[in-house]
Amino acid sequence: MTASLATVSYIGATILFILSLGGLSSPASSRRGNLYGMIGMTIAVLATVFGPRVTMAGLPWIIAAMVVGAGIGVFAARKVQMTQMPELVALMHSLVGLAAMLVGFANYIDPAAAAGLSHAEKAIHEIEIYVGILIGAITFSGSIIAFGKLSGKIGGNPLLLPARHWINLIGLLVVVYFGREFLHTETVADGMTPLFVMTAIALLFGIHMVMAIGGADMPVVVSMLNSYSGWAAAATGFMLSNDLLIVTGALVGSSGAILSYIMCKAMNRSFISVIAGGFGTTSGTVAPTGSQPAGEVVPISAVETAELLRDAKNIIIIPGYGMAVAQAQHTVNEITQYLRNKGINVRFGIHPVAGRMPGHMNVLLAEAKVPYDIVFEMDELNDDFPKTDVAMVIGANDIVNPGAQDDPNSPIAGMPVLEAWKAKTSIVMKRSMASGYAGVDNPLFYKENNRMLFGDAKKMLDEVLVVLKAD
Repeated sequence: MTASLATVSYIGATILFILSLGGLSSPASSRRGNLYGMIGMTIAVLATVFGPRVTMAGLPWIIAAMVVGAGIGVFAARKVQMTQMPELVALMHSLVGLAAMLVGFANYIDPAAAAGLSHAEKAIHEIEIYVGILIGAITFSGSIIAFGKLSGKIGGNPLLLPARHWINLIGLLVVVYFGREFLHTETVADGMTPLFVMTAIALLFGIHMVMAIGGADMPVVVSMLNSYSGWAAAATGFMLSNDLLIVTGALVGSSGAILSYIMCKAMNRSFISVIAGGFGTTSGTVAPTGSQPAGEVVPISAVETAELLRDAKNIIIIPGYGMAVAQAQHTVNEITQYLRNKGINVRFGIHPVAGRMPGHMNVLLAEAKVPYDIVFEMDELNDDFPKTDVAMVIGANDIVNPGAQDDPNSPIAGMPVLEAWKAKTSIVMKRSMASGYAGVDNPLFYKENNRMLFGDAKKMLDEVLVVLKAD
């Protein structure tokens, strides 16, 4: 493939990536957006592999690596459950960071990479390498910790070390110092020492940064690491003088940053406060701050739930991570279709941080073939709760917590929530009375118009469906 054809292919791939991001902005067009992205990536890979910069001697190694990687990808796509998607995404981010690190080191020790560069060009090239490895190392270690937290292998408690901000500042100053030393080295061997020191500090910083973020802020972490992986890819593009990698990395990095801002806004948090150390404890505990709700919960059976749904005219369903864990989305869709066939207005309310990653609930509902036109964002539905007969909360907790509005001492005070308690009757489906991922108890459970349907969401919804169909 000639250099001109490779350049044209890169331009085409870039256009497809932009169209992909546009398609992913709406559930109705997300399938088309994914298709654009897959076609664009295929063109990009083929243009790179068969482009003028790859020699025939290296081609078999590249193809072998692609076969292995594709095999792992296909295996993961077939075996990983939808409930495991957040940790899979975090793991994929770690691979991007690792790739940026390895490319940076390989590029530095390759004598041909800096051949023919002037003094200024060589300095710029070394800055690209240093920054690329730095971002890659932070992304790699931070994503590994995020994977551990999301998969439950690491607890959700924030690790808040004494003087942690000073530790981070000292680490930053050391990185800057060794960056200066790196730029003043004369040989590759001399430059490896500051590179290794910086890499070690960056890896530790990535671990410390994500460990300090509590469970309630994990959706922000996922989008933040997505942004980091994009900037790591862009840095790799500068190292390799690959325009497509620079553009693609910038697209991912900027979109991830925008998404992080949206997530923070949805949680009434600043990005800096999340990085500085987020709140959140492991499930089953109560946060030490905030007033404790008073009252008794009123349990309800599957039969009574079915009767309430059957008699309702307007229903809002609020899915959460509990629905994902129980894999109840298909049963939810069956119940929805049955009720809609009876002339009942059923809609879904999606909070921006429901689940463990942005868009988690939208993906689950799309998988179950829930119609896109009845799935609404929080801001579109909150005013309708007073006119709603039944608000059904399936495995959600923090996103329907009235303490966010009523209790100024609550850790989630000010966080926008779905106002399920304003419905005529709210039904909360949970396995137990354990608190949510933020570790904050929920006053909704004790309100007079609320009912608690305890048990596995899939099992209880199956019982509700049986009762409905028996009518």
